[in-house]
Amino acid sequence: MASPPPPRAVLILLLLLLPHNAAAAGADSTAAAASPAAVNPFTAKAAFIRYWNRKVPNNHPHPAFFVAKLSPLPAADSASFPSSLPDIRARLPALCSKAGLLCPGPVASADAASLAAAGAPRTGGGPFKGYSNGNFSNYGTGGESGADSFRNYSPDLNIAADSFRRYARDSSGRADRFESYESDGNVVTSNFTSYAGGATGGSGTFASYAAETNVPDSTFSNYDAAANGRARGFSSYSQEANHGESGFSGYGKNGNGVRETFSSYGNESNVLASGFANYGESGNGATDTFSGYGVEGNVPENTFRSYGAGGNAGVDTFKRYRDDANVGDDRFSSYAKGANGGAAEFSNYGNSANPGSTTFKGYGEGTNPNHHISFKEYAGENITFKGYAKSGVDFKGYHNTSGAAAAAVSAEAAASTMRHEHLKWSPEPGKFFREKELVAGNRMPMPDIRDKMPPRAFLPRDIASKIPFEPAALSEAFGLPLDTAMGKAVAETVAECRRAPSKGESKRCATSAEDVVDFAVEMLGRDVVVRSTASTAGSGGEVRLGNVTGVDGGRVTRSVSCHQSLFPYLVYYCHSVPKVRVYEADILAVADGNGAEGGGGAGGEKIINHGVAICHLDTSDWSPTHGAFVALGGKPGEVEVCHWIFEGDMTWTVAD
Repeated sequence: MASPPPPRAVLILLLLLLPHNAAAAGADSTAAAASPAAVNPFTAKAAFIRYWNRKVPNNHPHPAFFVAKLSPLPAADSASFPSSLPDIRARLPALCSKAGLLCPGPVASADAASLAAAGAPRTGGGPFKGYSNGNFSNYGTGGESGADSFRNYSPDLNIAADSFRRYARDSSGRADRFESYESDGNVVTSNFTSYAGGATGGSGTFASYAAETNVPDSTFSNYDAAANGRARGFSSYSQEANHGESGFSGYGKNGNGVRETFSSYGNESNVLASGFANYGESGNGATDTFSGYGVEGNVPENTFRSYGAGGNAGVDTFKRYRDDANVGDDRFSSYAKGANGGAAEFSNYGNSANPGSTTFKGYGEGTNPNHHISFKEYAGENITFKGYAKSGVDFKGYHNTSGAAAAAVSAEAAASTMRHEHLKWSPEPGKFFREKELVAGNRMPMPDIRDKMPPRAFLPRDIASKIPFEPAALSEAFGLPLDTAMGKAVAETVAECRRAPSKGESKRCATSAEDVVDFAVEMLGRDVVVRSTASTAGSGGEVRLGNVTGVDGGRVTRSVSCHQSLFPYLVYYCHSVPKVRVYEADILAVADGNGAEGGGGAGGEKIINHGVAICHLDTSDWSPTHGAFVALGGKPGEVEVCHWIFEGDMTWTVAD
């Protein structure tokens, strides 16, 4: 006997759950890989694909790169997602795992009890190898001689959170060494509080500290305070770091004979902010050397406040300070105020590729006449000196690029100024290029287009809407203290999303995949497609272009570009970009001198990637100091600027 047909309501439900473009999905293998045909129809991912098909009914395949970002939540977990912040916090570990979120991991405790359990004495007992996310409280207090070594500490983590409290306090003759500390991390936070306070003798070395990190946040508070005869060296500090900050507060306060050396500090970093507050306050015989500070950095921001105040016979040396940096801002406030016999030597200061601004306020101020402050080869503009010591100051080769100062400089200084008009700082080769370079056969450098953000997924819209989009609520929900690197990144993302749009800009922060599609449709209409560079192959090397095709027939068009923001779940900053041309290009591996490339035949070059590039035709509202003009020359409004769409980002256009 035949089974009765299913009820009409069930048939309608099954039809609604079927993918809208199931027929088109089988047309080619790429589309099949991205097709929702194999997706469980009751998941959040399938629900979004049905939403996409209703909003954009053009039967174009769903790109795999976008589908991979959709929420992996099963239906039951999606339906039972808690709506209150305390409940979200209580279920956070399970939710982070199932929803593909970015959440802080467990913090390893390293207090006296846990160290004893691990067989290490309370007064030290390194070396530590392969240690991650540690919280050291009361470590090495009162320790005598010996050495501590931290190697490969918190490497390659998405979120690193390390805390050293009361480290080596009142120790004697101990040597501390940190090698490869928090290197290659994504969002790293380290706090050194009361480090080596009251210690006598000994030394400490930080080698390769926070190198190549993305959004570092380091704080040194009361570091070496009241120490006696300590030597401290920072080598390769925050080298090639991206968009972070470091703070030194109360560093060496009341210390005696403390020697600090900063070598290669923040060199080649991008938008790194450093703050030195109450550094060396009331110290005796402190010797600080800053060598290679902020060299070739991009928009560095350095603040020296109450530096060396009340000190006695302190000596500071600044060499190659901000050499070849791109713009930036330095502030020296109340520097060596009330000090006795302070000496500072600024050698080769401010030779920036693009000039920034420097403020000296209350520098060497006080009644003591024993200061000796020397500026050699000081260059710059926007320089302000206020409350400056009236004696003991020596300017050699000082030149300012403003008209009034230029008339007073020596011929030698003027010649030096001319030399520094050549812009040495430049973005990574290939990051920006001209439209004429997008032709088949052209050989060009490919920048590092790899996605530097930690892996995360979208939250479904109905879940994202339950979490208030404001820093305090997000901090509570995801356990992210606002004074950590990740907490600050969340606050910056919220602030940027609330910022009023620029002139001619339409913008939206998309907190769900549905929001991304809605904004693209609102700006461009329902017949749209989304594109991104297929992979990272060729990244950071020389490539050759194969077939190049202009989207929409190569006509001037409008696009919607979306860039990732740093957040516990995927949030995209999307903005409508007028007057652009978008191109797709085959990217070929460059053959060697014999005409061959690994895996390819002689006389041919293998296609290794498929790139998407966007050319901005109207740059009139761009900043004159934008890296594109540094790399390509020209001024805002004079030249068009092209760049590749990096991994993780995307651009929407009308369909061809």
